[in-house]
Amino acid sequence: MQTAHLSEQELVRREKLEELKKLGIDPYPAALYPVDNYSAEVKASFKDEHAEELNHVCLAGRIMSVRDMGKASFAVLQDSHGRIQIYVRKDDLTKDGDTSLYDIVWKKLLDIGDFIGVKGFVFRTKTGEISIHVKELTFLAKSLRPLPIVKEAEGQTFDAVTDPEFKYRQRYADLVINPAIKETFVKRTTLINSIREFLNEHGALEVDTPVLQSIPGGAAARPFITHHNALDVPFYLRIANELYLKRLIVGGFDWVYEFSRNFRNEGMDRTHNPEFTILEFYTAYKDYLWMMNVTERLLEKTAIDVCGTTDVQVGDKIISFKAPFKRISIYDAIKEHTGFDVSEMNEEGLREVCRQLHLSVDNTMGKGKLIDEIFGEKCEDHYVQPTFIIDYPVEMSPLTKKHRSKAGLVERFELMINGKEIANAYSELNDPIDQRERFEEQVRLMERGDLEAMYIDHDFLRALEYGMPPTSGIGIGIDRLCMLLTNQPSIQDVLLFPQMRPEKFGNDAENPNADTVLIKE
Repeated sequence: MQTAHLSEQELVRREKLEELKKLGIDPYPAALYPVDNYSAEVKASFKDEHAEELNHVCLAGRIMSVRDMGKASFAVLQDSHGRIQIYVRKDDLTKDGDTSLYDIVWKKLLDIGDFIGVKGFVFRTKTGEISIHVKELTFLAKSLRPLPIVKEAEGQTFDAVTDPEFKYRQRYADLVINPAIKETFVKRTTLINSIREFLNEHGALEVDTPVLQSIPGGAAARPFITHHNALDVPFYLRIANELYLKRLIVGGFDWVYEFSRNFRNEGMDRTHNPEFTILEFYTAYKDYLWMMNVTERLLEKTAIDVCGTTDVQVGDKIISFKAPFKRISIYDAIKEHTGFDVSEMNEEGLREVCRQLHLSVDNTMGKGKLIDEIFGEKCEDHYVQPTFIIDYPVEMSPLTKKHRSKAGLVERFELMINGKEIANAYSELNDPIDQRERFEEQVRLMERGDLEAMYIDHDFLRALEYGMPPTSGIGIGIDRLCMLLTNQPSIQDVLLFPQMRPEKFGNDAENPNADTVLIKE
């Protein structure tokens, strides 16, 4: 075993590990441990007048602190539900005159972070703290790496670890020392379950579609590329599941949805991660107006399920998820916040507006990208309360049905909350000839150097040629919605394991070219 890179504390813990083995104590036993209670439930159910009801409890968890008092000790045990104080007395751990379990194991060989199991009875100390008087102790797992010390007193946390590098890279340790962050991920699951419940109750069918795709379709984004060895062809990690879900509408399903793990080979910031979760659903015989109404009801329900209210604290703001939401066209939004009416402008006119607004643009950007740049840089931040931005120009929306009454526009909306896009929805384009022309325009943009332009998906066009009924579809960013409903400032705070540059371990730490092996730009 290599120990040259270990700290003094790590070396000491390994020595204790060997001492436990010499005493015949398995530091990593495989046997079942009969947990029948949890810390939070014990504290919630204990009543002084009925203390005998908790005379025999069995808990397991991690030691988080110890106060030695000679022949007795108090410690804090942390399990998956919270923390509880335990009281360990030498006499209770002595058997046939053998005090080694207390004198050697408890006082010398146990460390903060170790897992133990305890059996005993619940009582209230003189200071009023509900605690467990330990009558039997079992060693369950040795911790070889010391945890960062976080102190708590009178309900306040001191010396909390806030370094993002540590928090995101070592989430497992962050969860141990900052157990309150678990609540974020519990709420994330509540959020997803709430949405799933709503959709299932309204007759939607949950489905799975391919993550590996031969064509990265359904969105304007740069894909990750991989290689299928057996077929000897390139494949792409999906950037969206839209085109597959619409194939299912062609096939006869009326309402399908999927919580899709998507991948986009783009930048990272507080609202973007290269791997993210999106909900998409598609409903036959509906349009984008119906979809706005459903989205309002869905998010109102979800806010109540997650937060208990439609008024949600986000930073220093209160955001109301109470339906209905405001609606405004993208052209009106641009005019309101820039003073420019761009509704009749061609590409050159839009470039001139961008220059006057001091926006950086290049020759690869067509009319749609230019309008998107103006809105994103000058308008987005103004929409804090939930607002539907509606009726986009056709150049921005290659998969969207043309507007039924407004030439040059499509039936599309984006839902903006707290200055960021949360959802994107259309009356879906179901004219295969129009769709082919839109794809061909995307190819021309790709030839100009637009790395996010869409590929032509010939199989999807073939599916449309069989006929797809009028359909409405939406994509809702689950990570961004979770940020709002848990009041987290960064997408990394709602992902258990956000992407990070790989660390160097072992021999890699001495190899200056290690990153070039692990990361292929």
